[in-house]
Amino acid sequence: MKIFIYVLIAVALGVIAINIGKLNPAHLLQGDSSIAVFGILSAMCAILVLCILLISRKISAKSK
Repeated sequence: MKIFIYVLIAVALGVIAINIGKLNPAHLLQGDSSIAVFGILSAMCAILVLCILLISRKISAKSK
């Protein structure tokens, strides 16, 4: 499970990297750039949730 979480974090980082390439700094909320911004934000949320899951699993293992 731990390796799977790390793989998902790596995939989310890849999504962020791809979406950064699609950004247009002049028009962040128009066209493909707005989709890229929302993609970056959703990938960051996924990374945050996965990190919380890792921490909670460590706490659970210590409490047993």
